[in-house]
Amino acid sequence: MAVESARTALVTGASRGVGKGVAVGLMEAGFRVFATGRSIADADLPDAVLRLPCDHLDDAQTHAAFAAVTERAGRLDVLVNNAWGGYEGMVEDGAFTWMAPFWEQPMRRWTGMMDAGVRAAFVCSAQAAKLMVPARRGLIVNISFWAAQKRVGNAIYGIAKAATDKLTADLAQELAPHGVAVLSLYPGLVRTEAVVEAAKGGAFDLADSESPQFIGRVIAALADDAATAARSGEVVVAAVAAAELGVRDIDGRQPRTLGLADV
Repeated sequence: MAVESARTALVTGASRGVGKGVAVGLMEAGFRVFATGRSIADADLPDAVLRLPCDHLDDAQTHAAFAAVTERAGRLDVLVNNAWGGYEGMVEDGAFTWMAPFWEQPMRRWTGMMDAGVRAAFVCSAQAAKLMVPARRGLIVNISFWAAQKRVGNAIYGIAKAATDKLTADLAQELAPHGVAVLSLYPGLVRTEAVVEAAKGGAFDLADSESPQFIGRVIAALADDAATAARSGEVVVAAVAAAELGVRDIDGRQPRTLGLADV
């Protein structure tokens, strides 16, 4: 096993979008960052981010990724569960199926959200706990959204996000005696590649949007904040935490808080 050195983070689903931004944000904050994803080898990431090709639908690949972190770093301080397959294939055969009633939803959407998302977060958290509990330190962040509290698009999306928040609450109770905190983090409108492309057609107003790196900056600040342990098990809105902790986006702005009524 490697000798412990710099604080280490693992970000799942970091090939693009929010996960990619989180990986870069944590690296810029001084973390040694490992990043997983099915296409992570081809991702546009800094060389300092250590890439671990992984399909989190396959537990054996997930276990191998954590074994690599253990071998190369000897510690894990932050796990960000961002892996998610739910936004793929919103259009099928020319039809936009995202808003379809639940009885017309393609079952691959369940697999993408519940298996590649919620189940993957559970499996990764279990692996992370095996490193964090003996060290009596660590932070697990589950990327979630307001769909846990309000219908946004389709039933499967709400089920998955509600399950993510419940996962956070229950894992936090079990990990509290061991010095490990767990949070659900709600981003706002994030300027991912897909959102920027959609904005060109007028689908989004990016005036109050957040960069993907902003989410990484918020997580780094939460990892440094002594009060985070007291918030374990809770939902944290990224823009609210940023205002409290003095975190600004890459353009120097403080993004406006996205509330339930705005979704």
